[in-house]
Amino acid sequence: MVNVPVLQQLNQLLHILFIFLPFLWALGTLPPPDALFLWAMEQVLEFGLGGSSVSTHLWLLIMFFISAGTAVTSYFIPSTVGVVLFMTGLGFLLSLNLSKIGFVFKLNVIRHRVGTKSKTLPNCSEKQFTWKEYLFYIIVLVLALLETGLLHHFAGFSQIAKNSPQAILGYILMVLFIILWILKEIQNVYIFGIFRNPFYPKDVQTVTLFLEKQTRLAKIGVVRRILLNLVSPFAMIAFLSLDSSLQGLHSVSVSIGFTRAFRMVWQNTENALLETVIVSAVHLLISSTDIWWNRSLDTGIRLLLVGIMRDRLIQFISKLQFAVTVLLASWTEKKRRKSTTTLCILNIVFSPFVLVLIVFSTLLSSPLLPLFTLPLFLVGFPRPVQSWPGVVGTTACVCADTVYYYQMVPSLTTALQSAMAAGSLGLLLPGSHYLGRFQDRLIWIMILECGYTYCCINIKGLELQETSCHTAEARRVDEVFESAFEQEEYARVCSINEHFGNVLTPCTALPVKLYSDARNVLSGIIDSHDNLREFKGDLVKVLVWILVQYCSRRSSMQENVHKIENKRKASLIVLPALNTPPQTESPEDTDSLNSETLDDWSDDVFGEEPTIKKGREKDQLKILPGINLPIPGSVESQRVGNHSTGTVTENSLYKAIVLGYPAIDKGKQEDMAYIPLMEFSCSHSHLLSLPEEWMSNCLPNSKVKEMSSLFPEDWYQFVLKQLECFHSEENASVVVEEIAKDRVLKDFYVHAVMTCYFSLFGVDNMIPSPGHILRVYNGVLPWSVALDWLTEKPELFQLALKAFRYTLKLMIDKASLGPVEDFKELTNCLEEYESDWYIGLVSDEKWKEAVLQEKPYLFSLGYDPHMGVYTGRVLTLQELLIQIGKLNTEAVRGQWANLSWELLYATNDDEERYSIQAHPLLLRNLTVQAADPPLGYPIYSSKPLHIRLF
Repeated sequence: MVNVPVLQQLNQLLHILFIFLPFLWALGTLPPPDALFLWAMEQVLEFGLGGSSVSTHLWLLIMFFISAGTAVTSYFIPSTVGVVLFMTGLGFLLSLNLSKIGFVFKLNVIRHRVGTKSKTLPNCSEKQFTWKEYLFYIIVLVLALLETGLLHHFAGFSQIAKNSPQAILGYILMVLFIILWILKEIQNVYIFGIFRNPFYPKDVQTVTLFLEKQTRLAKIGVVRRILLNLVSPFAMIAFLSLDSSLQGLHSVSVSIGFTRAFRMVWQNTENALLETVIVSAVHLLISSTDIWWNRSLDTGIRLLLVGIMRDRLIQFISKLQFAVTVLLASWTEKKRRKSTTTLCILNIVFSPFVLVLIVFSTLLSSPLLPLFTLPLFLVGFPRPVQSWPGVVGTTACVCADTVYYYQMVPSLTTALQSAMAAGSLGLLLPGSHYLGRFQDRLIWIMILECGYTYCCINIKGLELQETSCHTAEARRVDEVFESAFEQEEYARVCSINEHFGNVLTPCTALPVKLYSDARNVLSGIIDSHDNLREFKGDLVKVLVWILVQYCSRRSSMQENVHKIENKRKASLIVLPALNTPPQTESPEDTDSLNSETLDDWSDDVFGEEPTIKKGREKDQLKILPGINLPIPGSVESQRVGNHSTGTVTENSLYKAIVLGYPAIDKGKQEDMAYIPLMEFSCSHSHLLSLPEEWMSNCLPNSKVKEMSSLFPEDWYQFVLKQLECFHSEENASVVVEEIAKDRVLKDFYVHAVMTCYFSLFGVDNMIPSPGHILRVYNGVLPWSVALDWLTEKPELFQLALKAFRYTLKLMIDKASLGPVEDFKELTNCLEEYESDWYIGLVSDEKWKEAVLQEKPYLFSLGYDPHMGVYTGRVLTLQELLIQIGKLNTEAVRGQWANLSWELLYATNDDEERYSIQAHPLLLRNLTVQAADPPLGYPIYSSKPLHIRLF
């Protein structure tokens, strides 16, 4: 063994290699053991066994051992027909979406065991696999087995010759390949990424116009789908079944080569078709049997070698394009031109060495790593496509803007399904990256796994905050898409892509249902004296409408639990009598309104930015727990203190609390509202009665008198007559008339409405300023006598706040669209706000819930401190176009490899480091954001999404 020359030479080479191992480790070129193991397994699975990269490491292990077992088993099958049928059947089954099928099967087993409890189990996966799909797969499998078995058994074997059946199938496959390639290129906005497609719509701005112009392309996509998913696989199976190499049983090359070939037919039909066409064409052109290609290799091994060469050639072109882009990016950047000029010159001088590095990186299928994204290239260590730890979609830097990506992903997935099936996104390969753009949203799409009629993707959402780097690159993305999709009608038929050197190549536009974001300046509306004066009158009307609607819904819900017969007894309610004797208060119960308290809630009459003290804000927004809401109209005895309402005196039952007014001499106090117990004059009035804890009074008699004149009685009558909760009654109109005439009920609403009105406007009954409007809109009420009373009633507080926000939106609509003509139009406006709008704060949880529930419209009021203006933000749910482009895969891999090297090996975590600065050609900042945490920081990352392509 010592004297073997080969071993001696290997020994010398290893001694030299071991010397450089520490240096290679320091540069990050040596792979970690787990990455090397997974990379080797992925390469063998993809190129040796015909599989695909997968979304998880565990599934990679499972698929590798199953696929390897298939190849080993085929070696021991004694019959050629059995071998062909076995390879065809297993190749088809392994190319299906087995992970999803297995999940659905497991779910069905659990449902069968649980039985009646199965309704609680999730059923979202069942929607993705119906019995029609299973039937389709079974039919295709049976037809494939019949075709393979019959052709292999009855047709004669022959070498590929010009007149043989296999040669004729080769010609058919060539024609199919050319047709499919043309149909695929027609679907893209650019042909070869360079020339503008004359068949693609020129001006892509509105969804309706785009869909009308794309009708012909959609029909072409259907034809392509049929040719790709049905015609091509059966033609390739026939080609393989007639091959003479299958006569050689118990051959390792036949088992490996044809196991891969029969699997690739279904796993990646487009690549398999290209490989088969190349092998057939080469054999027809070089018919001599003396050549090594024809003499020593069977068809399966030829297809394997062609597949490896195809993949490495595509990688080499992408890496070379990436290297040139890095050189151009360094040279065109004016700030860094002096420091990078030397590196650019060295790259040109030592270009052969750079090419060797690119070739070596291509052979290893490892990323080309530009150090600090400068033109200083290294070979990154080999790593699998999933080069991040953990399961896809489990990590993201969640923030308030994440909800917008959650809402749009289901619709985007549906649009991607149509585009991928039609070929609009080009050749679908695991590891491909796409970038979508709409307004301030950037969507990063990565393909994780591909198979027969399915594709598994991951969707990420990038931050919406416009930093300087983010804005610079997003502007370039907009320019790239605008030059492709927004061309004039008189533009040249076949224009050239102006941004060909960019790593982003536009593909297509997708109609997606999402929220468009519009921000308007409210100057001239919110600061108009006339609008603010009308605002006060409208607020009372909106309060009446909201409280009446609340009571009618509340009583309707409770009627389902309690029968009406139990509520026929007269209810004791609270009436704020205005001319009754006052009750005595101790001097300690009154407190003067001091200026120190008013400082906590300062108002700006000039409309400047409002200032609010945080401590006071928290106190005002505090919601008291433990409040039990009684049933309206209930006659049950309500305990107050240690007495029941049947025995306690009325004065001790309801105490009028007065806080904040100047102290008055004892015996000369102002008359306070005394609250007797009264009965409704109508037996149905209890259906609209407010909760009893809202009956207590907190305002002095003079204040109630002053504000009662503002109550719109005619509007109150109109709102009652519009209610729909009495339609089940026999004489609904009569019942409504009786309730409308009930003075007791009306006085109660007067008290509740005017108390809320007083709470929202504070001590002074003056026209509010814009600053006042903004503060109350944000939930910070001015100090007043009724403030504590209102905040102790969370439901009433929220209803009053809701009424205030509705009134603001009404004021803006009246200023923009014109005044409201009558009560009917006002009711329609309020009903529209209730059903189609969410009017509140962006920071509220209900705002997120409204986005996820897909409310048609959302509105929020804000203030821009830089411009000193009040703004309105409106989100509108509609179907709009998202522009999608394909990224250079090697550019993304190289920048992510540099990011990993820089943070883990060089430990350079400077937030302003060069490698994350914006660059329009490389899109460095966006690429870094899209990396999985902890290296990147996307604000949204979906779980693996399985898309059907047929």
